[in-house]
Formats: sequence, C-alpha cells, structure tokens
Amino acid sequence: MSQTDPSEVFRVESQELLEQIEQGLLDLENNPSDSELVARVFRALHTLKGSGAMFGYEALAAFTHHCETAFDRVRKGEAAATPKLIGAVLAALDHMRALAAKPDAEAGDGEALLTSLRQAMEAESEFTSPTPPASKTWRIRFNLPADCLVNGTRPLSLLDELRALGEAEVVAVTDDIPELPALVPTECHLTWQVTLKTEQPKSAIEDVFIFVIDGMTLEIEEVGAAPEKVAAPPVATAAEPGNVTSLADRRKDRDEHAPEKFEARLPMASETVRVPASRLDELLDQVGELMIAQSRLKQVSAATSDMNLRSVAEEIERLASELRDSMMFVRMVPISQLFGRFRRLIHDLARDTGKQIEFVTQGETTELDKTVIERLADPLIHLIRNAADHGLESPADRIKAGKTEVGHIHLAARQAGAEVVISVIDDGHGIDRERVRAKAEENGLIAPGATLSDNEVYQLILQPGFSTASSITNLSGRGVGMDVVKRTIEGLRGAIEISSTAGQGSKVNLRIPLTLAIIDGLLVRIGTGRHVIPLSNVEECVELSREQDLRSTGRSFITLRDSLVPFLRLREMFATGTDPDPYQKIVVVSNGAERVGLVVDQILGHHQTVIKPLSPFHAAVDTFSGATILGDGSVALILDVMHLISAGQKQEERLRAAR
Repeated sequence: MSQTDPSEVFRVESQELLEQIEQGLLDLENNPSDSELVARVFRALHTLKGSGAMFGYEALAAFTHHCETAFDRVRKGEAAATPKLIGAVLAALDHMRALAAKPDAEAGDGEALLTSLRQAMEAESEFTSPTPPASKTWRIRFNLPADCLVNGTRPLSLLDELRALGEAEVVAVTDDIPELPALVPTECHLTWQVTLKTEQPKSAIEDVFIFVIDGMTLEIEEVGAAPEKVAAPPVATAAEPGNVTSLADRRKDRDEHAPEKFEARLPMASETVRVPASRLDELLDQVGELMIAQSRLKQVSAATSDMNLRSVAEEIERLASELRDSMMFVRMVPISQLFGRFRRLIHDLARDTGKQIEFVTQGETTELDKTVIERLADPLIHLIRNAADHGLESPADRIKAGKTEVGHIHLAARQAGAEVVISVIDDGHGIDRERVRAKAEENGLIAPGATLSDNEVYQLILQPGFSTASSITNLSGRGVGMDVVKRTIEGLRGAIEISSTAGQGSKVNLRIPLTLAIIDGLLVRIGTGRHVIPLSNVEECVELSREQDLRSTGRSFITLRDSLVPFLRLREMFATGTDPDPYQKIVVVSNGAERVGLVVDQILGHHQTVIKPLSPFHAAVDTFSGATILGDGSVALILDVMHLISAGQKQEERLRAAR
C-alpha cells in the first residue's frame, strides 16, 4: 500500500484551517472584543503559515504572514478587530485557498488584497502605537526528533521564523552526527544554537516551536540572566520541575480555556482517523456486492431442507445487515459541515445588497451521506441568494411594512424517517402569486385561466429560464438558479416543497434521502418483470379488484379516506402485453406534498436494494432511477417515484381540463 502524499495531507489540513479562520472571523464580527477568539484566529494563521513553509508552499506562507502580523497587533492590543479589518482578511482567505491548491502559485495576485489589509490597519486602528520595547538578546538551543524530516518538519523554516523576529546568528552543532557507516540519511542529528536580538517577548520565540514541541528539546535563556530550560516529553531534562515551562502543557491549557464553540470544530487527533473518501467509496461498493451475494445465498438456502445451510445463511444475513448499517454510519457526516459555509455567503450578500441580514441555523447535528452533502451545496447557495435578493426587503421597506430593519434567513435540518428535510425560510415579502402566474402564462407554461393550486403555481418558478426579476444583477435574474435546484434535488431522488405567505415570507423544503447507495425497497411484479419502489416513498398498499379497475377506466382515481388519489397503470405504461392479475395492488407513493397510486400485479416483499447506475444508453429514461441485482442474478429496475408522481399529477390536470 502506497504512503499518503504529504502534500495532499497538507492541502486537506489547510482547508480545515481556512475554515476555522473564516468561522472565527465571522464570530468576531458579532463579538470583536473576545480575546480568546482573536487568539484562536491568530494561532490558526500562525499554523497555516508555518505548515505552508514546512511543506514547500512558500507563496502561501509569505502571504499569510501579513494577515498573521495584523492579528498579532490585535492580539497585543495595538489595533482593533474592526469590520474593515475582518472584511480585508476574509477577502484574503479566498486568495489563500488558491495558494493552498497550487504550491507554485505566485503571491503577486494578492497585492491588492494586501493593500486593503494595510489600509484597514492604518485607517481603522483605534490605538496609538505603544513605545517599542527594549531589545533583548536570547540564547536558544534546540534539537528535533530523529524522524522529524520523514514527518515533514523543516528545520530551515523554524530558523527563518526566528530570523524574522530580529537579528539572529545561527550555529549548527554536529557533535551527535554518527559515523558514515551508521548514518541514516532520513534522520536528523543536528543541534542548533541561535543568538537572537529582538524586541519580541519570550512567548513569541516559544510560539515558533509550539506545533513541533512534542519529542524535541528546547532551551531559551536571556543573555545575562539565569538559564531556563524548556523541554517536552518524552525527553527528560535536568532542570528542576519548578523552572520548567512545557510548551505542550501551555498549548493544552490554551485549548482547555478556548470557547466551547471552537471545541466542536477541533477534535483531538486521537479521537478521529482521516481516511480518503475514495477508500470509503470502494468499501461501500464491496459491501454492496456482499449484500447481493447474501441475497443469492438466502434464495439458495430457502430452496433446500438443509437446516445447517439455512442457519449459516441467516447468520450471514444478520452480519451483512449490521455491516451495511455500520458502513452507512461511517459515511454519515453532520450537516454542520455544509451549513458553516453559508455564514460567509450571508456576510457577502449583506454587503452586496445593502441589507441587514441575520442568519440562523438549526439542526446542525443532523447527519447525511457525505456524497449527498457535497451535492447539496449549489442548490442551497441558490436558495439563500434568492431569499436575500428577492425575498428580503431593504431596511427602509421593512420599516414601512412594520418590520424590523434586520431581515432573517433561517436554515434548518431535521430527520423524518429515511429522509432529511432541509428548510430555507425568510421573513421577507413572500412570493407574488399573481406575478408568477402572469409570467408563466406569458412564457406559455400554463394556459390562460387554468385552475392551479398555490403549490402548483409556486412549482412554476422551478422551470428552466423562469424569472420574475425586473433586472439582471450579479446575484439573480437570469432564471437559471431554481432550475439548477430542481435538477440537483431530483438527481438525489428528493423533492421540493414551496410555500409562501404574502408580506410574511417564504419557505422552501428540500426532502433528501439519507443515502444514495443502499436503500430499503419494495419489490413488485409488473407483468412478467420485477421492479423496486423506494420504501421511503411508500405510504400504503391497497387492493384494486377487477370490478374497481373496470369502474375507474377512463378516470383512474381511487378514493382513500375521503380523498381522491390519481393512479397510474404501470402495466399499460410499460406495455407489458400481459393480462392484469385478478387482484391487483395499488402502491400509494408520496413526495410529502402529493400522492399518486402505482398499480402493480403483485407485491413480492421487502428487498435490500443496492443501487446500480443505468448505462449511458438508458440514462435518459426518466421512469427509472437505477437498477439492482436480485438474488437469482436477474436485474430489477428501480422506479423513479418523483417522475411518476409528476406524471400522475399531469394526468389529473388533463382529466380536470376535460371535465
């Protein structure tokens, strides 16, 4: 097995650091005097700079150094964390992300950002520069663990950081280097002695080593003062316990006193294991193949009287089911990873629209499959942009309407059975129903005077190219955003519900399945073919006798608890060419808002369904969302419930128009 590329590890960790910095900056906007928050942002910038230099990302390290310097001044009380400074560093983060993605990128593109940063520090500083402290001379001696080079530590980067603090003289001590026959090229045996003249305090020197202190020895003493030795375990020192200041302990103390909201984002390394997503995908594929093999074993054991074989088959079925559930759990990640990204989006939207926006999230601990979360980012960006641009009024208009100046966008998630419901809610002016209807008639989407429910009218805004905006802005107006939302959610086998109250706001619900890989299905027979209906969409099953079937010919409706439900005869839709069974079944499916019945010949039972994608030749067939392999090796197509519900609603509309 090949070793993980250190550069790839750094890129992953750098993205986490950038996310921490961004969240910290956004928190600072609401609480700019929080010293612990300032310290957290500073240390994350310091880590990013040091790690970047260590792994060869020199451009990133050089650029980050300027932001680190700015926050060092804030940390020392020489400047304030003003909105202008926070905005400048937030803008610089995008450039840092680009530099982290390309180690050979040049920092020249960030000159304008650095100019804004310098202007923010000069114009917004609320403090006069204090009298520079007197210079001191420090004698520093350190050596690193023998395996430091293999682990990616670069001693030259540490020396460069010391030089940046003042005037430094460096001497390499070679006494511990072994003879050539015993020398291992990848091991480090050097010790460095540094004489440093600087105005910085001793803590600034210690901070240079704070992220490599474990396993190394470090001595820092002021010239003319009694020597003081700082050592990290497991290396023992001769200093008395009362004179030892462990940087590892100091780092632990800082983390223990950090704000609780940051602790959730910074799990201890011993509590988590970083695994590439591709390996999880491979493991899930193997679990899927195991489920198919287990299904075949179950079918074989059912056809024999060998009780030993049946016992083994049952045990394998139990273990395979537990393994599947465990695999699903491993792939589940909290939706907070997605929600956290939108705080920056709201910050930028408020600036671009001139509106005051308060962003509230709820249900961040709700978990979804990692693949689903990745695909939800773009739809939610479009919905939040629409809420900010179209939904929320300007501060002046809100006051006229008797509202507060600050508009609210609420992003919530909750689990409902085998689905997760994500809601985007705003308290703006709502959707203008008549305007949407008029625009739809103008575009030929509906016939003039057609009778439509509120939900049907609101669903029109999901059509390609549909927009009621009077002008095109950099945020919206081209009619492509909601179409992207619709296609992505349908691609996830989900559904969209839209509701609105004039003058009070709008609400968009996205119903998303928990996972896209393995689902519980209802196996049915239609003609001579077998098909799978996702169990999460099934509400109930009722019998359709031959008499009822004949009575409903021409209108295809059934009454369920005083409610008319349209149904589709799948045998006719699929042109099976077979006669119906004497007692057909109607499987009632729902997307949360609408219900449609699917007429099948026989219900065969529950089936653990491993979803296989259709070939490119069959991908355009909207009726099916995939396929699965049954226990006997045959293939069963998985019905696309969302498409069938849409077909049922269109059938209902045609029947209404004919009456």
